Amino acid sequence: MASAPDPHQPVIVSYLTLRRVVGVLGVSLPIVIALWGFSILGVFRVLPSISDYYGLRTRDVFVGTLFTIAWFLFTYRGYERKDDVAGDLACLFAIGTALFPNTGTRLEQVLHFASASLLFLVLAYFSLFLFTKTSGTPTRMKRARNAVYRACGVVMLACIGLIGLYKLALDETPVQQVKPVFWLESLALWAFGVSWFVKGETLLKDA
Repeated sequence: MASAPDPHQPVIVSYLTLRRVVGVLGVSLPIVIALWGFSILGVFRVLPSISDYYGLRTRDVFVGTLFTIAWFLFTYRGYERKDDVAGDLACLFAIGTALFPNTGTRLEQVLHFASASLLFLVLAYFSLFLFTKTSGTPTRMKRARNAVYRACGVVMLACIGLIGLYKLALDETPVQQVKPVFWLESLALWAFGVSWFVKGETLLKDA
């Protein structure tokens, strides 16, 4: 006898799809704004940071992507209250990063950098502590996913620390020629994107 269809299955599929979309947005954001920036500037070079693309038409992608991610994180519901709180905080910080340009007033600059830093910290928390939770004995694929989550969380934290180190000790030195902030921000976004892409069960899915 065939089993009855699960009425919750469409909701589950939609939720997994949203996780994949968020992952794709995180991975693609640095690539899209850099390529669009090349066409606008007419030269093959990247700006010092992703936030600097706010000063070009690329801000449409920058702001739009952050608001889309913020909306999903606001609607994100996990198994415990702390999952919901983390999602709400990440939403707030994503909106703050989008609304306050790094080229605005002194207050806007402070709010932008604080929001961006706190956003990555919360996203790292998702990868390190929320995505790795399991009930019962984890499967082989779950253990593999947990390894990816932890690696992504560590990468995000390392990028935040290295950006802070650069700003404190290496800014206005020859190191700035390689645009370290842009590449570290991009790496952190790619780690975030991969983490959510895996959470969407696109990779390392249980049988």
